[in-house]
Amino acid sequence: MNLRRIRTALVAGAAATLVAACGTTSTGTTTTASSAEVVAASASTVEETLAANDGWVTSSSVGSGTAISLEGDTASSDSSAVTVDGNTVTITAAGTYVLSGTFEGQVVVDAADTEDVVLVLDGATITSPTSAAIAVTDAETVVLSLADGTTNTLADTAEHADDGTSAAVDSSADLVITGTGSLTVTGASNDGVNSSDGVTIESGTITVDAADDGIRGQDSVVVLTGDVTVTAGGDGLKSDDTEDTTRGYVYVADGTVTVTAGDDGVSAATDVVLGGGILDVATDGESAKGVEGDVSVVIGGGDLTVDSTDDALHSNGAISITGGTQTLTAADDGVHADADLTISGGTLTVVDAVEGLESAAITLSGGTTTVTASDDGVNASAGSTSDTGGGTGGGGMQDDGSTLTISGGTLVVSAEGDGLDSNGSISITGGDTTVFGPTGDGNGALDSNGGIAVSGGTLVAGGSSGMAESPGTDSAQGWLAWSGTATAGSTVVVTSADGTVVASYTAEKAIASLVVSAAGITTGETYSVSVDGGTATTVTAGEAAAGGMGGGTGGGGFAGGGPGGGGQPPTR
Repeated sequence: MNLRRIRTALVAGAAATLVAACGTTSTGTTTTASSAEVVAASASTVEETLAANDGWVTSSSVGSGTAISLEGDTASSDSSAVTVDGNTVTITAAGTYVLSGTFEGQVVVDAADTEDVVLVLDGATITSPTSAAIAVTDAETVVLSLADGTTNTLADTAEHADDGTSAAVDSSADLVITGTGSLTVTGASNDGVNSSDGVTIESGTITVDAADDGIRGQDSVVVLTGDVTVTAGGDGLKSDDTEDTTRGYVYVADGTVTVTAGDDGVSAATDVVLGGGILDVATDGESAKGVEGDVSVVIGGGDLTVDSTDDALHSNGAISITGGTQTLTAADDGVHADADLTISGGTLTVVDAVEGLESAAITLSGGTTTVTASDDGVNASAGSTSDTGGGTGGGGMQDDGSTLTISGGTLVVSAEGDGLDSNGSISITGGDTTVFGPTGDGNGALDSNGGIAVSGGTLVAGGSSGMAESPGTDSAQGWLAWSGTATAGSTVVVTSADGTVVASYTAEKAIASLVVSAAGITTGETYSVSVDGGTATTVTAGEAAAGGMGGGTGGGGFAGGGPGGGGQPPTR
């Protein structure tokens, strides 16, 4: 058997590839994981995030070993390193041990803290009537190897003895699960699988049912491959080391992971990193988030589906999506990051949420993002911190420094609140943005406190007219604003004076205003706007529609009030 602590390099959107054996990592001096410096630096790519964290332990091979025969409430073995005292089996030395049979008792690993122990589960059913089924009190690393073609079961009791254990599989050492067999773990007392170091799942078919957390590794939880199903009353996958910034992370590299949790589906004190595989998360408890990384959530690949009773993706720091496919349904925000949200690749679909995307700084530079929201579709707000419980952030009409920047990719928003909303500025320099905004006049397809600047890309935003806002007159790219009536399903066509179609917009719902910005629009020129081929209305590019907001320098004025606005702004 060869155990090694490694890191994994991952090409975004591809499966994990093991690249180097780095030896045991010395962590040195630790710092607080929630520091502002960590938050600012964490959410980037999968490779960069993993490089900033401590490694994890894997096993490369498992050889033959010493047999331990499990026989009802007793057991037997020829090894001098195995003692049997009633219904307790204790292993005291490094090596490989093969467990088979049915046992009502406990297996204890109490080796030296420099020794590695492999437990081969070869058709083993272990149910402890007093404590953990497997308890590791001391070792360097313990491997649970699932023999090919076997079914194995580990279960504890609802009332543990006062022995320091809190799970059906409870380890003070690094824990690795590997092999091609299956393992079912029932944590009746508290957790299913618990390690005060790290938990690595290399392979196997693993089912965990726990009263509280499903799989908890204080230092890390890593899934390299395998088929993992977790049903938990608390968190599904959890890592909660808050003292060391290189630990407390959850990494899914490949495999299939299905989580149903009463609290958060995946929870990390530092980072949640998704590099590949399939992750399906459902939460059913009050305010239970789907995937939460206190420092960051970084997604570079894989297929993620979340149905949560709070935010689907959440971070007190930053979220970065560079690849993969994400399908999110949320009772609150689809994606929420207090500090920074960046999307540069992948396919993100917020099927249903109160607010689709929310952060103080939102940057979209690539990928395909589709959002359906009952309130704001995309909301940049410095007030949208975790302590406020989401929401629009408020702040009246003052610029709070928030930023919404769109430089590439495709964004489609359908919102009953504001379509694109920033309590600071909105900057569009590229990409294709389509907004199906609100039908009520208390919100608008576009809404900013610090102005809207468009210098590239395509923007088509339809909605109600009461709060309709246009880009600023100093925008480098031309734009036009139209007010009128178009019912759901109608097609609104914008043509230039020579008959060239500049834009075509099929209304998802009734609209009373439309803002269009594209490379073919020139400020000061007139354009025709028609609905379903009917009588055309003439508009002049660069002029805000009557009754709307915009037209002033920076886009902050109200039509009819001159630059900068002349009326009392409505309360949000």
